[in-house]
Amino acid sequence: MPKSQKKIQALLLLVSLSTIEIFSQAGNPPRWEIGAGLSAFTYQGDLTPSRLGSFRTTKPGISLYLARITSPSLAWRTQLAIGGLKGDDAKYDNPEYRKQRAFNFRTPVIELSQQVVWNPLRRNHKDKGISPYLFGGAGFSFLRIRRDWSAYNAAYFDEVSDVSARLAEDASHSLPKIIPVIPLGLGVRYGISSRLAVSAEAAYRLVFTDYLDGFSQAANPKLNDHYHTISVGAIYRIGKNNSLDCPPVRY
Repeated sequence: MPKSQKKIQALLLLVSLSTIEIFSQAGNPPRWEIGAGLSAFTYQGDLTPSRLGSFRTTKPGISLYLARITSPSLAWRTQLAIGGLKGDDAKYDNPEYRKQRAFNFRTPVIELSQQVVWNPLRRNHKDKGISPYLFGGAGFSFLRIRRDWSAYNAAYFDEVSDVSARLAEDASHSLPKIIPVIPLGLGVRYGISSRLAVSAEAAYRLVFTDYLDGFSQAANPKLNDHYHTISVGAIYRIGKNNSLDCPPVRY
């Protein structure tokens, strides 16, 4: 047999053994994850002076999701988030007119969304350690908005503005029960074992209505309302283990 052919055969054997070793060590990692967490829902809109939202009326919630891992960097997840939103002018002293206007609202929130999760460090198949990620998607939120202006001081506003007239316009406007949302966020997870991890994430919802709080014309009709959440939770991988339980091939 020519020496060149022997060299080619030896090279092919080396590549084959190396491939066997790689697969025996890497294995077939789990492709599915389930997650659950506790959340804080914060309203951002016309009934708060803070651009960051109404933290004085933050409401608790929960989140559940099922994720399909498609590569070391990408995963698709379907998420259900349940919580509530609340806003109240009277919670704020500055500016003074808020206590006189005293608009408030509350609503439960049931949000169902489909999201793509990007792991920039390509650590989806890693067992342990810290892994940051970004996510975004689209979905719908189901609401039952209850607005209240019973403490509104008309005498305070009637002399200097037309808030009362615009409030009448809002009162005749129907409130949304289902709204499209776009969740955008970031998170970090810490792998405890090949199956279990803990996570923390923050998500902002783009909302395409100014009636999330029940008011628009009498408040600020130029800007839409939004909401955001902060969550902590646990993640469990289901499916095959990260190894095939076979010893590596040595050569």
